[in-house]
Amino acid sequence: MPYHRDDCLFCKIVAGEIPADEVHRDDHVVAFRDIDPQAPTHILLVPTTHYGNAAEMATDDPQGLAALIVTAGALADSEAIADGYRLVFNTGLRGGQVISHAHLHLLGGRRFGWPPG
Repeated sequence: MPYHRDDCLFCKIVAGEIPADEVHRDDHVVAFRDIDPQAPTHILLVPTTHYGNAAEMATDDPQGLAALIVTAGALADSEAIADGYRLVFNTGLRGGQVISHAHLHLLGGRRFGWPPG
């Protein structure tokens, strides 16, 4: 098992200790539906190794970060939202990151405005 923190909710989901509505799992990425969706399609993609945030992951595992984005694109196709979706990394509490494990939000199924939030 890759690096796992006992106090991390996403590490527990990756380890199968906590159930989730999984839509994808491989050696690098686990993807599951968000329990508080902000769009008709809202999937969280988490690396199987614990990184505190996206910047830490980009420094330590740029190929793993790319795997999250490639997987998000494949899921957008399978969820029939490839014509328009948003990918979001929140970083830090002020940036909206609630769980300190790098994760990518795949949001789609509705029109998004700009600027967000």
